[in-house]
Amino acid sequence: MKILGIESSCDETAASVVENGRVILSNVINSQIDIHAVYGGVVPEVAARSHIEVINPVINKALTDANLLWDDIDAIAVTYAPGLVGSLLIGTLAARTLAVLKNKPLYPVHHIEAHVYANFLGENAPSFPILALIVSGGHSQLVFFRDHGDFDILGQTQDDAIGEAFDKVAKIIGLPYPGGPSIAKAALSGNPLAYQFPKAKLSGDYDFSFSGLKTAVLRAVQREAGVDFTFPSTGLAELLNDAQRADFAASFQRIAIETLVDKTAKAFRDFSPKSVVIAGGVAANSELRRILSDTIPIKIDYAPINLCTDNAAMVASLGYFQAQSNQPANPLDVEVLPSLSMAKH
Repeated sequence: MKILGIESSCDETAASVVENGRVILSNVINSQIDIHAVYGGVVPEVAARSHIEVINPVINKALTDANLLWDDIDAIAVTYAPGLVGSLLIGTLAARTLAVLKNKPLYPVHHIEAHVYANFLGENAPSFPILALIVSGGHSQLVFFRDHGDFDILGQTQDDAIGEAFDKVAKIIGLPYPGGPSIAKAALSGNPLAYQFPKAKLSGDYDFSFSGLKTAVLRAVQREAGVDFTFPSTGLAELLNDAQRADFAASFQRIAIETLVDKTAKAFRDFSPKSVVIAGGVAANSELRRILSDTIPIKIDYAPINLCTDNAAMVASLGYFQAQSNQPANPLDVEVLPSLSMAKH
């Protein structure tokens, strides 16, 4: 079964053809990182306009790269939630229109759940039950999967997602957007013990919080720069030298990753899964992979770097598994739900 996946929830316009949920026949991603880098973050209106410009060429290239015609496509899967409303609208409108015009079944999928399915692409899929640590720019969750479509959210961020915290800290200390890769690179030459930052204490055993950590970094940078708390964060970067910047990056990254690993290790002990999966853009962080692998006594599953960040292959993979047990949606009824929790879809 060949599924065309379409993804446009944030700042990547992507289309992919995946066979039987496992084999990638094509994977096209048009990234907007360069467009948004000048703003230090994603501008929703700019993102939506870019999606409009490239959505059709991206879909056509996915078919061409797979050497397929529309008659070869069995169904369409598209991200309908969560994400930026304007961005979601472009992808879902394209998918709905194509489903009607080409008479193809349509499967709307949840973006966060789809991240887990990047790990099903390729030869070695994880075995159920699966403990998934899903970490990205907009989401941080621990989810226990008993089977496809059968899962419980054990915990999630109570404020900032970890990827968002990486972006904000990078901006404070003067590193480029996106913050995850730039902090990871700067941390390589920094001292992770140079600054002591707190870990949030929460009532939920598996919940996360990164807002306090972000604020602690801001206050420490202000102290290091010799200014008080009223000094604007936008002016701090120019007061730091490269060594200070690297130390802040390494110290922040250490606490952020330890927070994730501590919660994941507890969930592993409590639920005894057969597989542990890291999914989402922050799964590309090599230090997170290393420390979690050293902490969890079984092999950790994670996708290749290009499948950790937003892509349509993961959407097509999840669409395939949904098609095994679910009826397709009516294209005329599909609506975008920008804030939909994974637990409610």
